[in-house]
Amino acid sequence: MTTPHNITLVSPQLVDSTATVLQGIVRETPLDLSARLTNAIDTRVYLKREDTQKCRSFKVRGAYARMAALSPTERERGVVCASAGNHAQGVAYACSHLHVRGTIYLPSNTPRQKRNRIADIGGAWVEQVIVDGTFDKANALAQEAARVSGRTYVHPYDDPLTIAGQGTIGVELDRQMPADTAAVLVPVGGGGLLAGVLTSLQARRPGIKIIGVEPVGAASMRAALDAGQPVRLDSVDPFVDGTAVGQIGTLPFDTVIAQVDDVLVVPEGAVCTEMLELYQSDGVIAEPAGALASTAALHFLANRDVRERLLGGKDGAIVCLVSGGNNDLTRYAEIMERSLRHEGLRHYFLVTFPQQPGMLRMFLEDVLGPHDDIVHFEYTKKNNRDSGPALVGIDLSCKDDIHPLRRRMEASPLHVEELQADSDFYRLVI
Repeated sequence: MTTPHNITLVSPQLVDSTATVLQGIVRETPLDLSARLTNAIDTRVYLKREDTQKCRSFKVRGAYARMAALSPTERERGVVCASAGNHAQGVAYACSHLHVRGTIYLPSNTPRQKRNRIADIGGAWVEQVIVDGTFDKANALAQEAARVSGRTYVHPYDDPLTIAGQGTIGVELDRQMPADTAAVLVPVGGGGLLAGVLTSLQARRPGIKIIGVEPVGAASMRAALDAGQPVRLDSVDPFVDGTAVGQIGTLPFDTVIAQVDDVLVVPEGAVCTEMLELYQSDGVIAEPAGALASTAALHFLANRDVRERLLGGKDGAIVCLVSGGNNDLTRYAEIMERSLRHEGLRHYFLVTFPQQPGMLRMFLEDVLGPHDDIVHFEYTKKNNRDSGPALVGIDLSCKDDIHPLRRRMEASPLHVEELQADSDFYRLVI
């Protein structure tokens, strides 16, 4: 990574000067009151709408800020990055507008829709290299290409100028937030966004609590804070792809550990439920990472005792940062699935039916409740004389209906095994 020699740390002054650089380049995104969240939490809740930013994500701020500081020689050589999503689009946008050649390394599982969008944004200034493997492999190849060729590697979060670019959100919030704002909730992936917002708002609004939010399956900042240093997670759930980072950035960590008020962790299923609510009630199309902050607001701050503990007795407005809106339409089936499972409304069972007439009818009439709905039924015939179990998915109208359903299953002549969501077999068949 090539960094200007005169920049050694992120400061409020660097964020302010970066905001000047980005004037006319990025949008000042709105701060919208959410009636739904306000009613649920019983205090005013605002959404900072970075999903309406250029490239539909805050990432364009940091990418452009970093690339705008390139020297003429560095611009001539070009840049390299690795990403499967928002950072790639931000770099492509900067390449096109600054007339800098860029090579973006993409893992092979990057959806074609995202590849097409990167191509549309970057045009002839951007080349894509598809890597047969994971993001980590693509990232390693990108860094090696930058080292060998002398091109600048544009880091998605572990760079002072990138962090300062993300911190310009704090400059806008200072103008937009109510005077009594109690807390700002910020999604965390590599940590650049949280570090930037912290740097800006702690200087401008020191009384406001700044709280990071991570998904359970990729809580690298929480792990680093607990360990006192960045540590690599043993595994990462890639579902919240915008924050699926196995080890927090060094520069963000140094800023966060010194200033952050808390980092909260929320389950991916709750994020899915909030994504659906944002879309249906607020008209906001959020990607999973974009729903993290408002998920935490509902998960923690709706309880007044917990809110008082987290916010130190402050009782003012809450700001939730919607970090991006690049969500693939094809993912909504999985989002609905995870949401229903999290809410306790969808369950899966392996049901072995005895070889007797009427067993399926008995299951439908005597085991299922009046409001239970079969949403999946897969029955395997092993041979002419024997049958395997049926995989049955059932939706409930109320999560508490699972208890009488289980009792009826136990009382029936059927052999029933309930699949647990954390089992390897569940992940294999669902």
